Amino acid sequence: MKAIIKRELKNYLRNPILWIGLVIVAVSMYQMLAPYLGIHYFSSDQEVQEKTVSVITDADVTEGYLPSTPEQQLAVGKELLRESLMEEAQMSGSEIEELMRGLEGKNVEECVAYLEQQGIYGARYPFEDAEYHQGSAAEVNQYIEEKLEECPYSEYFSRKFADSCSLHMGFFSTVLLAFLFLQDTRKSTYELLHTKPLTAMQYLLGKIFGGFLIILMVLALLNLLFFGLCAAHAHEAGFTAEPWSFLKYTALYILPNALMILCVYTIAALAFRTPIPAAPLLIIYIIYSNMGSRGPDGYYGYYGRPLAIMVRFPGRFFETGAPPMAMMNQIFLLFASAALIALAAVIWKKRRIFR
Repeated sequence: MKAIIKRELKNYLRNPILWIGLVIVAVSMYQMLAPYLGIHYFSSDQEVQEKTVSVITDADVTEGYLPSTPEQQLAVGKELLRESLMEEAQMSGSEIEELMRGLEGKNVEECVAYLEQQGIYGARYPFEDAEYHQGSAAEVNQYIEEKLEECPYSEYFSRKFADSCSLHMGFFSTVLLAFLFLQDTRKSTYELLHTKPLTAMQYLLGKIFGGFLIILMVLALLNLLFFGLCAAHAHEAGFTAEPWSFLKYTALYILPNALMILCVYTIAALAFRTPIPAAPLLIIYIIYSNMGSRGPDGYYGYYGRPLAIMVRFPGRFFETGAPPMAMMNQIFLLFASAALIALAAVIWKKRRIFR
């Protein structure tokens, strides 16, 4: 088994796809995470006001935007709704005022339901835009300070790191792990392997550990790179950075996904004598894992899916959290991976020539 692991490590380290892919992943992740390396305390209201966004739903604390209170969201949402009705629905002032009187005393959900009864759909969007508002420098700084009292800066940043890394490693692992069984499933090699005095578990665990160690190496390099960037910015901004946050989110929300991708390739390679059929299936699997849905509150978002091989952490920087049942899903992935390895061993034994 050790010989198999060493061979796979050598093969991958000589493979230019590994290093080219690693550079592409690192650059792409940096583009996604760079805005969060600019979070800092604001020195003046003017500095906040100079921050502009083209789409308000993309605004974050980096632009001085804070969560609105229910009262603020309702008031601002009504004003945005008024402007929308005047410009897009081309309603007269009297019609709009009559409609607004019907919203008095109602909360956001009741307002949306009332407007839909009046034949006005899409009324939820103005209230969604009003969920956040641009505050003063003092308000933003107080908000940042309160959030950093709950968790260190690196905890929040590592969630965004896990979000970006999960997305990129899903695709990168799908490409990279296709090479793991490619040589072994050639006809001459495949038949020769089955004549060797190797047990099923020796062969399978050797291949799986070899591929898994390469994924670990890639993740270790990404962790070192982005924790270094996080720690450097934290020191400059007066925040706290701890490496354990990165290790925790990588171990919990990325490694089980990579193991599942590895096991899917293992089953495909033994069942079809080539890993190629697994590639399109894994792309569909990734799309399924990344799909959003409408939650119980009526809002469309990412809530996670059963046996997903990708865990996303959507939301604004200080509001980010793992989706519901994410931890349970990761445990299911480990059991499912073990079941696939056991199935792969059965397939291998049935095709043995040497006894």
